[in-house]
Amino acid sequence: MPALITYRTPVLEDWVDYNGHLRDAFYLLIFSYATDALMERIGLDADSRGHSGNSLFTLEAHINYLHEVKLGTEVWVQTQVIGFDRKRLHIYHSLHRAGFDEVLAASEQMQLHVDLAGPKSTPFSERSGGLLQELVDGQQDRHPAEFVSRVMSLNTRPR
Repeated sequence: MPALITYRTPVLEDWVDYNGHLRDAFYLLIFSYATDALMERIGLDADSRGHSGNSLFTLEAHINYLHEVKLGTEVWVQTQVIGFDRKRLHIYHSLHRAGFDEVLAASEQMQLHVDLAGPKSTPFSERSGGLLQELVDGQQDRHPAEFVSRVMSLNTRPR
């Protein structure tokens, strides 16, 4: 399966800082739109959410800012499903641009499937689970997500 491209956008003027670089908050916005697109792929589009009352909530998100992204740059997000269980979804988004082979930024996220009436966690529907499994199976030949399960810490040894 080719890379799953979930979102594409130019970097807008309102998204850049005083250095002309994409602001850190807007990386998360771009990755959030990619998650929305993934939701549509797994049967959690707006109509389905309205009918079932189920959605995804983000439990945790890590972002790695790897290369600068400037105003007007056309970027896209590639999404991999790392894994899922009855109620949780582990995903990896990577940000790319044409003419540059390295990942610009990466976001590892843990999502929770939620019944909005509670709100409380609830198992994925059979349809969503099947669509997720199809994505996982189709991504077996992709190289592993590079910036996953990283821990942030300072070296505490005395200098």
